[in-house]
Amino acid sequence: MIIRLLAWVAAVTLSLTVQVAAQQAQLAITYVSREGDQAYIHKRRYTGLRLRNRYPVLGAAKVAMKESRIVGRAIGVKFKLIELQLKEAVTAVDAVRKHIDSSNSRVLILDLPLADFLAVSGQLTGESVIMFNPRHHANRLRRQDCQSSLLHTIPSQAMLSDSMAQFLRKRNWTRVLMLVGEHDQDRLTANAFEASAKKFGLTIAYRRSFTLRNDPRQRDLNNIALLTGGNYDAVFISDEVGDFGRYVPYQTTLPRPVVGAHGLQASAWHWTWERHGAPQLNQRFARKAKRYMSETDWAGWAAVRSVVEAVTRTKRTDIGSIAGFLRSDQFVLDGYKGNPSNFRAWTNQLRQPILLHTHDAVIARAPIDGFLHKSSTLDTLGDDAKDSTCRFANK
Repeated sequence: MIIRLLAWVAAVTLSLTVQVAAQQAQLAITYVSREGDQAYIHKRRYTGLRLRNRYPVLGAAKVAMKESRIVGRAIGVKFKLIELQLKEAVTAVDAVRKHIDSSNSRVLILDLPLADFLAVSGQLTGESVIMFNPRHHANRLRRQDCQSSLLHTIPSQAMLSDSMAQFLRKRNWTRVLMLVGEHDQDRLTANAFEASAKKFGLTIAYRRSFTLRNDPRQRDLNNIALLTGGNYDAVFISDEVGDFGRYVPYQTTLPRPVVGAHGLQASAWHWTWERHGAPQLNQRFARKAKRYMSETDWAGWAAVRSVVEAVTRTKRTDIGSIAGFLRSDQFVLDGYKGNPSNFRAWTNQLRQPILLHTHDAVIARAPIDGFLHKSSTLDTLGDDAKDSTCRFANK
């Protein structure tokens, strides 16, 4: 009799479990990448050195998804991460549309090269989708190419440049020598810093160019002593490749601090950040990915956490409710950087502190004390509402 009773209880429990599982809402988040993405191919310089290794943000998305399991069970929502890797010969927009139709996954984390990124975000904006940018700093994505369905968890180039300009202004290092590489990204970064310098009252004392060459004899033409002559307080380096700027510290004509691509750098995240619960996040990521957490990793993690937070607060899984909450004043993300973060209504850019760091230490957190704003000091970094050229209404 007791055995039969236990068997009946077990059967009823299993039945209820199945019913609850069937009633549990589901929300799928798709991580979109491109096979053979050049940004993630570890390239060696002519001497065999690896200078700028970058990694996909998939690992960080998985960490955030794992963190969300307990919350999901509590609110009755099962969060699922889908990986969509686009083949090299496939058109990005067609592949993503096909995936949306087959999976009904309408939350997309776009870890794509810029050309694919622009195509997908441009074609899908205004539709019933939410897209996240965890990778591209480009100001154009928050300006002329801004999209209403696209949210940026990675900071803009303007935010990074403004952070550095605030730090230099606070230290009273107001005359800056700029050394700029030959790549398009080098020029874009330099132009962004010039705009920030003007914004915060710095003077660009000199802007000088350098050229990378594999021939050691030609490399000698980039004489650092000659390039760093003159009167200035700090040196700003714009060097996407990283093969020139690493030689500048300690070789300048004047004993001056080096910032930008080398020396003191501005990032969304750094693995040595030790406050506001950051060590725990860094450790969780390191256990999963077997490496340090980068700023793009943090941005991928923040994208997943933003969606989970929106679902938790609204108790809804439809795209309209999630998107509306993400862009509302009620949304708040704890990004482990102190200040609560939310998205700017005029660009969909995540407000967030910026960490100024060397290779193994965070030196300061921007916005720097003393730089004020009428509503949020975080809006001293990047495009403010009154200066924004993004107009979703015109899209």
